[in-house]
Amino acid sequence: MIIRNVRILGGEPVDIRVSHGVIAAITPADPQSAGSQAHPEDDLVVDGQGAIALPGLVDLHTHLREPGREDAETVQTGTQSAARGGYTAVHAMANTSPVADTAGVVEQVWRLGREFAHCDVHPVGAVTVGLEGRQLAELGAMADSAARVRVFSDDGKCVDDAVLMRRALEYVKAFDGVIAQHAQEPRLTGGAQMNEGVVSGRLGLTGWPAVAEEAIIARDCLLAAHVGSRLHVCHVSTAGSVEILRWAKSKGWNITAEVTPHHLLLTDALVEDSPVGAYNPIYKVNPPLRTEADVQALRTALADGTIDIVATDHAPHPVEDKETEWSAAAMGMVGLETALSVVQEAMVETGLLDWAGVAQRMSVVPARIGRLAGQGQPLEVGAPANITLYDPSARTEVDPSAFASKSRNTPYEGMTLPGRVMATFLRGRPTVLEGKLV
Repeated sequence: MIIRNVRILGGEPVDIRVSHGVIAAITPADPQSAGSQAHPEDDLVVDGQGAIALPGLVDLHTHLREPGREDAETVQTGTQSAARGGYTAVHAMANTSPVADTAGVVEQVWRLGREFAHCDVHPVGAVTVGLEGRQLAELGAMADSAARVRVFSDDGKCVDDAVLMRRALEYVKAFDGVIAQHAQEPRLTGGAQMNEGVVSGRLGLTGWPAVAEEAIIARDCLLAAHVGSRLHVCHVSTAGSVEILRWAKSKGWNITAEVTPHHLLLTDALVEDSPVGAYNPIYKVNPPLRTEADVQALRTALADGTIDIVATDHAPHPVEDKETEWSAAAMGMVGLETALSVVQEAMVETGLLDWAGVAQRMSVVPARIGRLAGQGQPLEVGAPANITLYDPSARTEVDPSAFASKSRNTPYEGMTLPGRVMATFLRGRPTVLEGKLV
């Protein structure tokens, strides 16, 4: 296969030749060879039309819902959604039914990923049995399983017991694992509905204080440093959390953190005043949308490396779980198919990141945190041909009915966002061409 006329990380136009799943050659683009006519030795010619070529995106935080909630998403539809968004690997969170807290369940998810193969699926193992926060799950067995689990999280719930969190951090050191913490002190968020602040006061909704996140992050940074283990902080959402992470990293501690696309763009003001009206549960998410000051702090932290990566927290829900009164609605948003566009809007068009920076935060570093071989590698000769072609000049109105995901709970419906994923290649095999699934 040859991919013609693309710009690696926004550089000069080149042609990329792929053979047996790896990049065989990169040569300056030949303007005389534009078009789609193949050479005899080529099975496929793709005209990149000057698109930006990025290493295939890697998501460290995806909810695929299978097993147990196939009405919201399946491994098949979730990986199709991922491919449409430019992803070649995702980490499937453990809050399924049954919970992914045993070798058997993580292997089931892993095998489903191999069967459908729109992208690589790496199961995340639960930290505690049943996500109940009382007893460590089978961390070692999951690590030794066919799924080779290296990321463990009770996401959706916080491991709030400090002794249990310490034990988990100590345990995963044996196989270079990482604990990905959902930072939420439950005693400070009982009945919480949205960010605690001026807007929650006006709307009469129970507030979700920033300190509930920040207190857990501070505690866990200290615990990780004490035992010499790896900690990853999920979906950071407050300016205070950024300052704690900046301090912890200044100590040289082995701590990484992620931010979601929606926390880089949206604020709690939308709960009160949005194109779809007040109290619309489409904006209900955990952690909640925060203030404009928080958004600006998160953008700065992602740009300067205090926050390491962007992770989608893709959280599909069926219509009946979202189209209900605010207090009863499920928390979460789908995000795989819009993530790159939102990052372009929030970070590239504001001058905070270039495309090399986007590749680092959406591919290279997430693969490194997840210990993924063959993902997140620079686009160079000999590297696996995991490639995303992206047209940043496109402008697209978000239409959830066109999503590959089974769920439609996006906060961007009707918004015009920049950019479009033109093609995605998984080890040289196209999963998306001309924006359509293959």
